[in-house]
Amino acid sequence: MKRSLLLLGAALVSFGAVFSVTGCHSSAGTAAAKSAAPPSARVAAAQRGDISHVLTVAGQFQPYQVVDVHPKVSGYMKKINVDIGDIVHQGETLAVLEVPELRAQLEQSVFELKQSQQEIARAAQEIKRAEALNFALHAASVRLEQAAATRPGLVAQQELDDAKSKDLDSQAQIDAAKAAMAAAQQHAESARAENERVQALEDYTNVTAPIAGVVIWRYADTGALIQGGTESNQSALPIVRLSQSSLLRLRFPVPENDVKYVHDGDMLDVRVDAINRSFTGKIVRFTRNVNFETRTMETEVDVENNDLSISPGMYANAALRLDHVGNAVTIPVDALVLNGQQETVYVLDSSNHVHVRKVDVGIEGSKLAEIRGGLQPGDRVIIGGQEKYREGEEINPLLASEPASETVQETGGMIDLKAENSGGEQ
Repeated sequence: MKRSLLLLGAALVSFGAVFSVTGCHSSAGTAAAKSAAPPSARVAAAQRGDISHVLTVAGQFQPYQVVDVHPKVSGYMKKINVDIGDIVHQGETLAVLEVPELRAQLEQSVFELKQSQQEIARAAQEIKRAEALNFALHAASVRLEQAAATRPGLVAQQELDDAKSKDLDSQAQIDAAKAAMAAAQQHAESARAENERVQALEDYTNVTAPIAGVVIWRYADTGALIQGGTESNQSALPIVRLSQSSLLRLRFPVPENDVKYVHDGDMLDVRVDAINRSFTGKIVRFTRNVNFETRTMETEVDVENNDLSISPGMYANAALRLDHVGNAVTIPVDALVLNGQQETVYVLDSSNHVHVRKVDVGIEGSKLAEIRGGLQPGDRVIIGGQEKYREGEEINPLLASEPASETVQETGGMIDLKAENSGGEQ
């Protein structure tokens, strides 16, 4: 009985030893299998897409022109035809001034002009009289000379000399009459110029609109003494202020870093929240000068406003495309590795082996980068943790779904009317 128990114990010990050895071999095999499996890596495929940089800034509408309308003569306001908010057309009479002394000057200039015209008429008659007299005297002198030549001694020499003298004198009278005519004509031109000058001043008593626009302020009332705008008095107030509001300037500041992207003719999207209106505009001018305090450059867009739905002073949010590339090869920014001065990517071949490749990088967004050379659509690149992988190493790719296009929004300050209104209600 004792011997049987000893044999059973020995058998159990032998089985335990065999199981222990078997277990050790199994664990070692699993560890080796694990160490032989390739490491995993997140990869993304190069795709074709668009990358855009868009700057969104707040702008303000300004009138295309603002004109203070002054009269050219001083006088009393006889009548004013417009008030604040009135729409006027170019050439429309805004006000009428009363200048009594100017009316007297106009009447005097008219009288002098008529007088000069009468002088011209008298000079013309004098020329005709002198020419007729000269014709008769010249004919008499010629006849006497012919008679003296035919019958010598018939006509006394004194008589011939007198006839010749009268002929010459009558010729001088013609010249004098013509000189008087020239003087009368010059006097008439002077009187006509003076009449036109005074008439122009008289016309200036009707103050007209130099441009079509809206009356945004009125400074004078009936009976007020208005100073002429041509005088040196700087304190002289205008009659009204006109705003050309049918065409507006949308003026917005572009930050210094983005000035290089601004060009004449660039298109941008404009949103006017106050009237719930959106439209496309075009840059027509910019100052080409960066403000020292704000470090921005003023840029303008002309906006048609024939219906006057946009009031000067309103705000708008403008979205300006700074840089753009379309149908380009794009990859995630995390796939780029800077090696010295050269951008590289870790590319997988068809057998999932790693190859370091140089690439030519274009514009970059916050998530995507343009690849101008070195990759083709469909190439797979490792994104993130590239330092863990070596050239030629095989990996297990984990394909990540990444967008092909990106629009990078930059803001130079926006106006949110809804937020302002809700803030005011709190």
